[in-house]
Amino acid sequence: MLTNYFKIAFRNLVRHKVFSAINIVGLSIGIAACLLILQYVDFELSYDQFHTKGDRIYRVKQDRYDKGKLSTQWAGGAQAAGNSFKATFPEVEDYVKVLKRRALIADYGEKSLKVEKVFVASQSFFKIFSYPLLAGDPTTVLAEPNTVVLSETVAKKLFGNEQPMGKTIRFNQRKAVKVTGVYKDMPANTHLHADLLIPHVTFVKEMGPDNNPDNAWMWDGALSYLLLRPDANPKALEAKFVPYIEKTIGAELKKYDAGAVYTLQPLKDIHLYSHLMEEAEPNGDGNTVYLLLAIAFFIVVIAWVNYINLATARAINRAKEVGIRKAVGSQRGQLIRQFLIESVLLNGLAVVLALGFVVAVMPLFNALSGQHLTLSLLGNGSFWLALTALFVIGTFFSGLYPAFVLSGFRPVTVLKGKMVTSRQGIILRKSLVIFQFAASLFLLVGTLAVFRQISFMQEQSLGINIDQTLVVNPPIIRLDSTFMRQMVAFKEELLRQPAIRHVAASSVVPGQASDWNAGGIRLKGTDESKGSQYRVIAVDYDFLKTFDLKLLAGRDFSKEYGLEKKAVIFNKMAIKQLGFNNPEESIGKEIDFWGETFTIVGVTDNFHQQSLRDAFEPLILRLIPDAGGYFSIKMASSQLNTTIATVRSEWNRFFPGNPFEYFFLDEHFNAQYQADQRFGQVFGLFTGLAILVACLGLFGLASFTTAQRTKEIGIRKVLGATVPEIVRMLYKEFAILILIACVVATPLAWLAVSQWLNTYAFRADINWWLFALPFVLVLAIALLTVSFQSVKAALMNPVTSLRSE
Repeated sequence: MLTNYFKIAFRNLVRHKVFSAINIVGLSIGIAACLLILQYVDFELSYDQFHTKGDRIYRVKQDRYDKGKLSTQWAGGAQAAGNSFKATFPEVEDYVKVLKRRALIADYGEKSLKVEKVFVASQSFFKIFSYPLLAGDPTTVLAEPNTVVLSETVAKKLFGNEQPMGKTIRFNQRKAVKVTGVYKDMPANTHLHADLLIPHVTFVKEMGPDNNPDNAWMWDGALSYLLLRPDANPKALEAKFVPYIEKTIGAELKKYDAGAVYTLQPLKDIHLYSHLMEEAEPNGDGNTVYLLLAIAFFIVVIAWVNYINLATARAINRAKEVGIRKAVGSQRGQLIRQFLIESVLLNGLAVVLALGFVVAVMPLFNALSGQHLTLSLLGNGSFWLALTALFVIGTFFSGLYPAFVLSGFRPVTVLKGKMVTSRQGIILRKSLVIFQFAASLFLLVGTLAVFRQISFMQEQSLGINIDQTLVVNPPIIRLDSTFMRQMVAFKEELLRQPAIRHVAASSVVPGQASDWNAGGIRLKGTDESKGSQYRVIAVDYDFLKTFDLKLLAGRDFSKEYGLEKKAVIFNKMAIKQLGFNNPEESIGKEIDFWGETFTIVGVTDNFHQQSLRDAFEPLILRLIPDAGGYFSIKMASSQLNTTIATVRSEWNRFFPGNPFEYFFLDEHFNAQYQADQRFGQVFGLFTGLAILVACLGLFGLASFTTAQRTKEIGIRKVLGATVPEIVRMLYKEFAILILIACVVATPLAWLAVSQWLNTYAFRADINWWLFALPFVLVLAIALLTVSFQSVKAALMNPVTSLRSE
């Protein structure tokens, strides 16, 4: 019997090739899109799930308050937090501290290697985290100063096939350290990627006994992770932090009218839900992940809806078949099984085709999303589980209702030719079409909103000129006291080149967050409680003119005034925070900067140091000519390659042993929007697929509807109706449905877009065309979809139309 069911199902699919093809292609696109998104989502949700103690690991988050207002949220909080909490609270079983460090040059023999991701880590790093050690003891590998633990890749590059354990390497041509361990490269799905680990005891030794970071509560920058005991309650422990902090540093904070609140972040939440100061690396976005999951749901449901629509629409054609089967003794259960077998066969073919689509479009999806999915996912159990679930759910979801509808026909009625489409069936089909296009419109509005916001951010004036600017990374190796003279000589040599207009040095460049967060800054002579937090950038004399910063009051730094190391320039936001509404009033005022007196010599207009996602911050430009940071080189547009070659040559002459690495500032700044751009591209791709699948179903439905009205069309033509009138009649029904879909989708899309835009400090307005354009576009696509069948039916000879009945 089962074989017979499959034979009949296969014959039905072959007999109705167009409808079968529409269903199979639509379902395969929906399943393929859903599988790709599910793999992306699964990868994002897998971050840090591999740690065996992961459910007990929490990172200490620090919220700093200034005058009662939240000023900074730190991932890398106070240096003393980890060890102090371990010593004070029995709920803490162990802790580890991790500090980011600048890149360094590692030398072994004749080999020299730049190591980018360098971290300092305390002794329990490999005891708490499940990063496998290939060599070394996890309890002692980070116990001694002047040692180092290497990643597998770095060890391979430095030592080749030689055993690295116990060997000595040199950092930045100065410090000699011994290799005590090698760990397996950290997996892609972790929030912490290190190429090299330096023991925390080395850091403590370098700072000296008077600056022990383990005692520093007002010195931020340490990522502190706590391993809680199995029976510990994180919320109860957080509550204990409050009186402890008050007792430990409460008096110090009150002097500056400041506050600090410490909370616990679950390790597994960091990647998707943490975007704080001093993150180990940029994290993902939980909202994006779940929005893409919703898109996957929409696309596959739209494909299933197509099947339901076409299957129930063809009910009249299959009514006689059902009537005959029932007349010769078929039971309703047998008919339901027959129609479900058809759904199984059709969904099975769609699954096979979907696998081909996944393999074919994976490179494109990786390019758009920034992921690195490979064909190895075909061996992933979760992939096959998702595929099986889609097949089973799709088979029953899309096949069950049509099976009950078709099997419920009464044989006496259908064999007499009195079968008519029920009102409920028509309403259902129209409702499903409305759902399809409401979902498509919603996604299309979202896609346009994303690209409009990206365009808005890229086109806005930054208040700072980043065009034609070449930036050279800071020198890593600084051998002696002549470094300052080298910097000056390097700049002077570059400025002799006719293609170079300006050169400036600074601790950070536009597009980077200032890594100097200074609290307690106040007007000279005022109480310490008047102090506030500011972001500080170390700059040289040429920073303002290199970037064309607009001065609202005062002057630029100038060598005419002698050595101006006690001069600072505020931005407009910083002046306002200091208590001045008029920039002119602040010129010449003295401030207390950590016990030293500085004079405000100028005020710039606010400018975007970071992307437009972030609000303007109170910013201080502090003159430190020997800061040794990035070199920003403003160039003429001509002879670009020649100029870069000249800069490279001078760099190698003045900073031998340092790699010459550069980037163009405008590209670097716009890279901040890369995540938004990728999100928009992925969003747009799957929105297009959703519309395609919906239109496939619409094409099939239009074909069937037109065929059902063949006699009506013939009669209308005999009575004098023109082709445009008939086409308009056929269009009208679908146009009304899409209009209703627009009414349904518009408020939902407006609410979603508004909430998404609220995550940006500077955002584009929501204009009426953001909703009108998708409606017009979807309406045009839908009408073009039904055009072929409508025009064909309208042009048909009425004699043929009437004879066909």
